Amino acid sequence: MATDASDGSVPEEASRGQRVLTLLDKAIDVQSPLVRKNIARARQRNPDATPAEVIRSLERMYVSALTGSGAAVGGTAAAPGVGTGVALALSAGETLSCLELSALFALSVAEVHGIPLAEVERRRTIVMGIMLGGSGNSTITKVAGTTGKHWGRQIVAKVPVETLRQINKVLGPHFITKYGTKQGIIVLGRVAPFGIGAVIGGGANAALASLAVRAGRRAFGTPPTSWAA
Repeated sequence: MATDASDGSVPEEASRGQRVLTLLDKAIDVQSPLVRKNIARARQRNPDATPAEVIRSLERMYVSALTGSGAAVGGTAAAPGVGTGVALALSAGETLSCLELSALFALSVAEVHGIPLAEVERRRTIVMGIMLGGSGNSTITKVAGTTGKHWGRQIVAKVPVETLRQINKVLGPHFITKYGTKQGIIVLGRVAPFGIGAVIGGGANAALASLAVRAGRRAFGTPPTSWAA
């Protein structure tokens, strides 16, 4: 039976999906100029740290920041007296914060590895691929028609921009689905007893961050042994 498009559900889904991708592009645009400052912050305690040590520091900073953000929003949304509208607004704001933290992490790790990301399409592929975890890895290598490890180094840094556009078109719907689910998990904190919402939000973000960290290691492989001149 044909789908009744008159209820507006299809356009609404498309609109929500486009908002997620728009937020992603905004996050990448805002965070790209901050990559080197982020790496410098990771090196503050030990200016002589190796690239591998700096990446481990970036991973810890990212997991800690993302977990704290999710716990704060989940707990606030679940607080007594907070209405549904406020909870949704908090969740929308936390989605952008999550995207910004994740974009900064992914682009910072790429920078430490010396991966050139001059074009926005390369930055999109890196960020979406890492945030999608294992599914991002398999999708990128399949669309690119290649096999092997370390897609961040072998594919993103070398394939033509047109190929990356095709990869990003495939990654986009997966990314939209993942973040629609994530926002729903955070909003669940609003109906949970106070305190449990913080656990839900923090736990969801901690799991997401851990997946991204592992995906980053797969994407780039072993860090350089020394810093480029």
